[in-house]
Amino acid sequence: MSGDSAPINLTNHFLIAMPGLEDAIFSKSVVYVCEHTPRGALGLVINKPAELKMEALFGKIDLPLKRLDLTDAPVLQGGPVQTERGFVLHEPIFSESEKPEQSLYASTMSIPGGLEMTTSKDVLEAISSGSGPRRVLVSLGYSAWGEGQLESELGENSWLTVDADQSVIFDTPVEQRYDKALSLLGLQAWMISSQVGHA
Repeated sequence: MSGDSAPINLTNHFLIAMPGLEDAIFSKSVVYVCEHTPRGALGLVINKPAELKMEALFGKIDLPLKRLDLTDAPVLQGGPVQTERGFVLHEPIFSESEKPEQSLYASTMSIPGGLEMTTSKDVLEAISSGSGPRRVLVSLGYSAWGEGQLESELGENSWLTVDADQSVIFDTPVEQRYDKALSLLGLQAWMISSQVGHA
């Protein structure tokens, strides 16, 4: 028997970038992990606004935006993969007890214990008409890690991890999400050194 512990599963967790992580996209980022399996991981950066507001995004796809609460909401840079494609993170439309086998939307990933991520245009059409999920975050692009890659980055102290809190995603202003995510661990930015010590 090898001494390997059980594989970690960070689905429905936040990855919080350590100060030493200086990648342009991931520096000071908070990533919501949508899926983490032995084959790899997929997530959305939730605190890096793109140059685009929701109203402009809906204009680009020829949809009116009737949700005034979303007009000025930023579209986010979800990561470096498929940056032309929209990813909508939203609360499930149904409660767990009445959840149907199929999502309302054509292409939706149900995230265990958490949210749903939809990539089909039908969710944007629903939002545009004023229906659809109430709480949404729209990003262009996503973040992906191959087999063992995220585990390796965790071993290099590139990320802190914590159970995701939906209030950070939906109720916290974008520029405060990094500090708010750190506070879930009882930390503040000044407490984590950019010099990772190895004894």
